Amino acid sequence: MSPVESFRTPSKEELRELREQPTDPQAEQEIIDSIEEVYFSSDSFDMVQYELEKLPLDLNLLELEEYRDKLKRQQAAVSTTFREELERVTSLQTNLQLAAVICTNARRQLRSAKEGFTEASLGLLANQRRRQLLTGLLKSLRTIKTLQRTDVRLSEMLEEEDYPGAIQLCLECQKAASTFKHYNCISELNSKLQDTLEQIEEQLDVALSKTCKHFDVSHYTKVQLAYKLLGKTQTAMDQLHMHFTQAIHNTVFQVVLGYVELCAGNADTKFQKMQYKDLCTHITTDSYIPCLTDLCKALWEVMLSYHLTMQWHDEHYKEDEATPGAGNAEGSDESTVGRSYVKKKLEHGLTRIWQDVQLKVKAYLLGTDVSNFKYDDFIVVLDVISRLIQVGEEFCGSKSEVLQESIKRQSVNYFKNYHRTRLEELRMFLENETWELCPVKYNFSIAQLHEFKFMGQCRSPSVSPSRQPESTEPVELFLFEQYLQGGNPFEMQIDNKEEETEDVLASNGYESDELEKSVYQDYDSDSDVPEELKQDYVDEQTGDAPVKSVSRETLRSQKRSDYNLNRANAPILTNTTLNVIRLVGKYMQMMNILKPIAFDVIHCVSQLFDYYLYAVYTFFGRNDMVCISKHFCSPPCSVLILNIMQYLLWENAGPHASPEERKEKVPSPHLSQLVVLTASDTLYGLAERVVATESLVFLAEQFEFLQPHLDTMMPSAKKPFLQQFYSQTVSTASELRKPIYWIVAAKAIDYEQMLLLMAGVKWDIKEIMSQHNVYVDVLLKEFEKFNQRLGDVSKIVRIPLPVSNVLWEHCIRLANRTLVEGYANVKKCSNEGRALMQLDFQQFLMKLEKLTDLRPIPDKEFVETYIKAYYLTENDMEQFIKNHREYSMKQLTNLVNVCLGSHINKKARQKLLTAIDDIDRPKR
Repeated sequence: MSPVESFRTPSKEELRELREQPTDPQAEQEIIDSIEEVYFSSDSFDMVQYELEKLPLDLNLLELEEYRDKLKRQQAAVSTTFREELERVTSLQTNLQLAAVICTNARRQLRSAKEGFTEASLGLLANQRRRQLLTGLLKSLRTIKTLQRTDVRLSEMLEEEDYPGAIQLCLECQKAASTFKHYNCISELNSKLQDTLEQIEEQLDVALSKTCKHFDVSHYTKVQLAYKLLGKTQTAMDQLHMHFTQAIHNTVFQVVLGYVELCAGNADTKFQKMQYKDLCTHITTDSYIPCLTDLCKALWEVMLSYHLTMQWHDEHYKEDEATPGAGNAEGSDESTVGRSYVKKKLEHGLTRIWQDVQLKVKAYLLGTDVSNFKYDDFIVVLDVISRLIQVGEEFCGSKSEVLQESIKRQSVNYFKNYHRTRLEELRMFLENETWELCPVKYNFSIAQLHEFKFMGQCRSPSVSPSRQPESTEPVELFLFEQYLQGGNPFEMQIDNKEEETEDVLASNGYESDELEKSVYQDYDSDSDVPEELKQDYVDEQTGDAPVKSVSRETLRSQKRSDYNLNRANAPILTNTTLNVIRLVGKYMQMMNILKPIAFDVIHCVSQLFDYYLYAVYTFFGRNDMVCISKHFCSPPCSVLILNIMQYLLWENAGPHASPEERKEKVPSPHLSQLVVLTASDTLYGLAERVVATESLVFLAEQFEFLQPHLDTMMPSAKKPFLQQFYSQTVSTASELRKPIYWIVAAKAIDYEQMLLLMAGVKWDIKEIMSQHNVYVDVLLKEFEKFNQRLGDVSKIVRIPLPVSNVLWEHCIRLANRTLVEGYANVKKCSNEGRALMQLDFQQFLMKLEKLTDLRPIPDKEFVETYIKAYYLTENDMEQFIKNHREYSMKQLTNLVNVCLGSHINKKARQKLLTAIDDIDRPKR
């Protein structure tokens, strides 16, 4: 072989060597990949020529051998791969030959089978197939026929309100119709079923709206199931809230329209075209409360339905959560989203619905001027609104700011007008008051008056109605649980009012008109007295049988006799006092029901007390003796009287006061002409003065009793006003005893006669006397006469110990000061004369102590100190003048002048007079 051939064809040894080398597929592939692409370009490629041409000019044997070995490895790799592929081709050829044999045999067998079957066998198969097709067609035709008659059954189900069944049937029919949509008759049926489904949805919407006023569990369950079948649960909830809003509007409009048309008395249709707000302005005063009650009843039904709706959904959500694995995961997620939407929608709807209710009731409240309502009627209005506010708090936790503000506006307007009328009424009572005892029981308490019954029935601050039973349970769910099965919380208002009215009549004891007149027995006429003030007589809770046709004198005698049994402890008050106490009770009722106006009401309560106090002071503490009594009227009392005159009396309004400011004031009262205060035998009207003053003290005591309750009602920011009222006004009431009884004390004893008698006594005697002067006996007789008259007055009216003490204190104090004044009028006096003065005074004290139990004797030291000052030396006298400024300049000057010549010379006298003048100069 040539060298070239030797290169092309490896020797057997070489091939064996190459085969024996371990074959690595990856290495072989790398070798094949290293072969140049030109080797695979064409079959005519001359590889020998190509390799020779590649040889360099300078040949290197080692490099050539290495390159040769590389080519050998490439040739061996290609040869191995070629051999493997040739083996695969050979195997494929064998398989193909085997397949050709199998196909030939199969064709031969098929040809035999074809020849073995007859045309009759294939015909039977064809007929069977046709039979099956006709059977399916008959079934389809029967289904179509049933679908055509479905509308009759759907109508029956709708009449039975079986909405879920109707929808289920309709949906099944639609599904069946879609199966046979290739029939021409089905297209019309599909359209008809769609119309029927829309009709069902419309009726379903109507059925949903019915649940807004009267919730029925089974009915609502059907409706919700129907919407669930339609896949419109969320849409149903949107529609439900729209229906509730519409139900509120339609309900209130129909209620108010009914009353307006009833009161109008004609069939005029103009009211039906009015807006609700305008319609509310046509409600009459007589129909206001019944209409308000019916309005709240109707709105309660709507809110109760919403409450039951939420309750229904909560219960069904719990049932769904308690049922594990209901539906697939995707359906469960959709159901969860739907429930979440419904829950949020219902919770949001609570506030929205309550807001609609508030706005409707607000329009009704502000549509009528209630300022002229009777008190009991207005209290009913407050009770109804307070109960509605309670419903709102339970319904959605709202504080009902809209209702609170509306009722506050009406209450302020009403109360201003009511209080103005009551003040004018009080003035009338005061001017007609004869200041006689009102014969109440010895254990009388304001708690027995029905105006104060609410104090034992007060509920928590969030619950305002004053006439509802006391409850220690939380307010939450109280009303909705109580009236869940039926009834209405607003039906109780009228019932309670009727029961309370019956209680008042039963507890009155006397029901005849004669007794009502006897309350005002000394009035010439009581025709102008309001019925409201006449009907509530004094004796609460007596339990006596009603007296019929009792004469005035007999009734007066009976009352006087009953009173005398317990006169020692019976409170002293008048009919006017009782009237003021009743007014305070009514004012507090209003505060208890409506806290926001508590300050305005308490301010008016203080005006009632102020006006009563000012009347008592004006009638009995200010007259021709004012120059004397002003010294015994304490500065706080004087300031209080002045303040009352400035802010409360119409006469002090000023020329530039506006009409509104004048409306807030009341004229000054005038004492009745029937009250005589100038008769000496009655101690200048002491009985009337005692009744008036002590009734004021009794009134102040009742205010002290009510202070804790008023304090709880008063807003925190306004409590300083209440504290000031009690500290500066109520506590001052007892201090009026001094100026009022001072007038009696100043007139009861003839102090001027005593001064005249003392002026006729000779004091510059030279001997010590053992017999007192005549003026002492005259003065003591005056006190004995005073004591006797005091006893006569006590038979008419009980004189409390504080009053007796004040009277005796005033009389004794005036007598002692008159003694000092008489001693200060002495021109000449010896030591023996001073001893006679002491003897006279000791005689006076000894006899006086037998007439009165008052200890110590007032101003005893005042007289004794003045008498003993006569014996002082010059230096002691100067110190006495500086320390004892309770004596007048005249009394001190006279003391110095009388001592002149005895133990004080002219120079000392001048010095002492200068000291007196220095003391008096700042006063001037």
